[in-house]
Amino acid sequence: MKWNYGDMLDAVGQAVPADHPAIHYGDTTLRWGDFDRQTNRLARALLSRGLKAGDKIAFYMRNQPEYMIALVAALKARLVHVNVNYRYRTDELLYIFDNSDAKAVVYDCEFRDRILSLEPQLPDVSLWLEVGAAEEKAPFASCFDTFGTDQDPSPLKIDRSPDDLFFIYTGGTTGLPKAVMWTQDGLIRTVFDTLKELGKAPTDLEDHVRLAQAESMHSVQLPACPLMHGSGLLTGLMTLVGGGTVVLLDTRRGFDGHDLWEAVDRHKVTSIVIVGDAFASPMLRALDEQPGRHRGDTIVSVASSGVIWSTEVKKGLLAHLPKAKLVDSLGSSEAPGCGTSVMTADSEVVTAQFVLGDTCKVFSEDGRAIAPGSDEAGLMALCGNIPIGYYKDPEKTARTFREIDGVLYSIPGDWCKVEADGTLTLMGRGSTCINTGGEKVYPEEVEQVLKEASGVDDAIVVGLPDERWGQAIVAVVAGPESGLDEAVLRDHVRGRLADYKVPKRILFDQTLYRFPNGKADHEGAKAFAARVIDQPA
Repeated sequence: MKWNYGDMLDAVGQAVPADHPAIHYGDTTLRWGDFDRQTNRLARALLSRGLKAGDKIAFYMRNQPEYMIALVAALKARLVHVNVNYRYRTDELLYIFDNSDAKAVVYDCEFRDRILSLEPQLPDVSLWLEVGAAEEKAPFASCFDTFGTDQDPSPLKIDRSPDDLFFIYTGGTTGLPKAVMWTQDGLIRTVFDTLKELGKAPTDLEDHVRLAQAESMHSVQLPACPLMHGSGLLTGLMTLVGGGTVVLLDTRRGFDGHDLWEAVDRHKVTSIVIVGDAFASPMLRALDEQPGRHRGDTIVSVASSGVIWSTEVKKGLLAHLPKAKLVDSLGSSEAPGCGTSVMTADSEVVTAQFVLGDTCKVFSEDGRAIAPGSDEAGLMALCGNIPIGYYKDPEKTARTFREIDGVLYSIPGDWCKVEADGTLTLMGRGSTCINTGGEKVYPEEVEQVLKEASGVDDAIVVGLPDERWGQAIVAVVAGPESGLDEAVLRDHVRGRLADYKVPKRILFDQTLYRFPNGKADHEGAKAFAARVIDQPA
């Protein structure tokens, strides 16, 4: 069976009860019957405006129903999704709209001023759809709420291809964002591979509909992380593909743990998707602050990917959610599913240690397999269902997607060690590695140790130029405005790690240097540290 999102969504939309919720957002509930008809109308309207299969459509919004409505409509119309970071400024937005060859842009009215300045520079964008008040929209834009309302609400009945593309723009740690290109069949199979062990991987479309009908009533998913990044986006999409319910939070005021738990209890959420401690810590803080206010008793699992999720925070959550599974996934947009770590109230796991996936290997930079227990660091490599490359970047594609012993692997640059028992210990992305005195130090390792110290809410570790060491390790720590001591924290690190990994300086700032998806903003932290220490970043 070859898979296409549009075909699956068509089939599920006709099979799930019309009054079953598709999306909850605040006081708004969009039910499956209306959701299916609205996305069919919008898909037809997009095609009626001259868009054709393979054209790119950019999404410039926060977590809101219109994101999922437009996404499903685009997939039904065979258009290629382009995710846009809503924190980007004008030049960054211009780059991504231009680099992706976007023909259409769906954006929220809160970003109208930036769109107004960009529109004259993007003549190839033929359709602008504005979400928000129709009377105030940009003069060149169509109103999302009324666009396509005159179209036929039935399924499109068009031929789609498993090779239809799906883009996930990833900023990485260096250089400009690049679009990871997936075929829809390949991307769907990465999810189905994880379901095989549970006996829930469908064999064909009819089987998928049968499973969706059985499972949809019990699947209520809350992507706490932004839809503009892979973890939240793909989780929300696959929930809808399975006929389930997606719960979205209003993030315009930022992420709030109490808001999340209130939505969990109100909508009987079964699963939450986060990105590491940046989300898990405020979730735990909300539960600790007001014991008994939030039940959370419907939660079956909390899943995370992309950054480190510390054991101590997991233990804290399980004290409130004793029946939940905490699933930590090791991977990236280029190489999902390299490994997993599952922690429950009865089974504690080590921070950043994962069980190696069946299609994941670890190689040295020259392609030699790393022996388990050798204490040698290597690069994670994934084979099987992998992307076909980066859009319009053959050089980066050649560096990342490499053939070793006749097998094609995706090797995005994540370093790890293979323990004697075959488990992986994640070290970090090579592009953020700090070379100090000839020794390599991975920021994530030092950050994790710092976050285990009393009073530390978050920590980002960077390298600054240093005449003696080449690069000096500097940590930027967030915590209480008073009570944190640099010498005490350095001693804490020294008690856990080798001396050369101890930061030369530890600076304090209440700013959390994190992107909305929870990943570290190393460049922002480095700029702050350089200003404080008074030297170039």
